[in-house]
This record gives sequence, C-alpha cells and structure tokens, in this order.
Amino acid sequence: MDVLSDVIAVMRTGRPVVARVAWEKPWGQRFAPVPGASGFQVVLKGACWLLRDHADPVELREGDVVFLPDGRGHALADSPTTPLATEACDPDSVVDHPVPAHPTTVTLCGAYELDHVHPLLRDLPGTVLVSDPELLAAAALLAGELEHPRLGSDALVPALLDTLLLYLLRAWSTGTTHTTGWAAALNDPVTATALHHIHRDPAHPWTVARLAATAGLSRAPFAKRFTALVGQPPLTYLTWWRMTTAARLLKDTDAPLSTIAAQVGYSSEFAFAAAFKRARGTAPGRYRRLPSTT
Repeated sequence: MDVLSDVIAVMRTGRPVVARVAWEKPWGQRFAPVPGASGFQVVLKGACWLLRDHADPVELREGDVVFLPDGRGHALADSPTTPLATEACDPDSVVDHPVPAHPTTVTLCGAYELDHVHPLLRDLPGTVLVSDPELLAAAALLAGELEHPRLGSDALVPALLDTLLLYLLRAWSTGTTHTTGWAAALNDPVTATALHHIHRDPAHPWTVARLAATAGLSRAPFAKRFTALVGQPPLTYLTWWRMTTAARLLKDTDAPLSTIAAQVGYSSEFAFAAAFKRARGTAPGRYRRLPSTT
C-alpha cells in the first residue's frame, strides 16, 4: 500500500455523509460546524460564493471542490450580498432541501469523520480549494448515484466518497509547490522513499542509518531532511506509525496481542504493551474493548 492510501485508511474513523442539492436564485445557506469531521462542497453546476467568518468571499465555479479539514461552519450563496437562511444545516439535514423547478446551481455537500491525529491533516490549510478533472469525474459519478439510486448504490456511494477524498488530497499535495510539511515530504524522493519503507514494513528493525541507506543519503543529512519535512525525527515517526497501525489492528481484527506485537516490530507482548500504553495512555487490551467511534 502506498503512503497516501495508508494515511487515508488510518484517518477514516466513521461514516461519511453526502447529499446532492439543487439551488435556485436567490439563495444563501449556512452550514453548521461538524465537530470531529471534515466538510466538503463540490460545485457540479453553475456557480456560488463561499462565505466564511473573518475571510473574504470566494467565488466557486463549476468543477471547484472546497475541503474544510476542521469542519468549521461556513455558508454558500448565489451572491455575497444575498441574505443567509436563519437556520444552519448539516450534510444529514440538507438532503431534505426542496428541489426547485429551475435550479441555477447544483452542489454536493458532505462530511467525513476523520481522525485528526495524522500530521497530514494538521498541515492542511483551513480551506482547501481544488479544481481537478479526476476529482470532478469522481464527484460526477457520486452525484449520479445519489440522484438516481440503483442496484449497488449502497456499496458504490461510500466507495466513491473514499475515492473523492483520495483525489482531493492527491490534487492538493501535488498541485502546489510545498516547501515544508507532509505534501513536501510525499513529493521529496528521499523522504518519500523512507516513508514508503516504514509503511510497507513497520516491523523491520529500522535504524536511522538503514532508512538513510534506502533513500541514498548518509545518516545526518537524511535525519535533518526527514525531520524538517515530516515534523518528527525518523525513529519517532516510526514508533508513532507502529502504534497507529497497532491501534487499527486492535479495533479491526481479533488477532492476539502477541501477533499484533510481532506485526509492528516488538519481540514480546510485554514490550509492545508498554510502548502502546506510553503512546495511547491505555493498555492495548483495554483499548480494544473501548467503544468504537464508528
């Protein structure tokens, strides 16, 4: 599994929601904050304006996608001067919006439940605006399934939502020149190679020297470069990823603790349990019994 796919699999914690909504001028709708989630808006037809507190209005045209990583409240309107609806809606309630006879704008409104611990999400700006042909194609397929549900739509909609998120993060990470942070790390051949090896085989007895060798650098320059881009030293990130992988295995499988320990690079269950408790604040067995966020 490549690093970005791995990251998305770990970040996803709950059920994404989405609604296809048609609007007729004049219109202005508030969207409530969604705690613990990341919101998105896709303009499928027409144009509208994104309105946020303490920010200038942003015009959105057909094909534009807006991602709000922190799920903060915002509004959409046909014009920056159009009065907004008094009550704010969310992706679950906007589905009940009446269908107008002559819509001027059509959007996809949705939200993902994501674990915001991953540094990739922390690196994202408060508002990500992307216009990308592959992203729009995925959005169009998703909109079609929502507008005309058929056999298999219940399986296709969540899969297309995952696809939409992947295209969105891919477009953001590759579409701009990033000098620091995770986008830069994924596009830097040295750091990306080391991340690939860590994600592919977290159980390997990695050292800074071994990771540097995979990336074709000596130890000190590699460690400096990795830390500057990822925000953590190589072995600190390795431990974090091992614990993140272990947490996912504890929740998603019935594998014994000894098996999970081996899969993330620990020779004994005791050593793994001690490391997991340091990282997560609770023993792995108790963590497994905690109610799932899904």
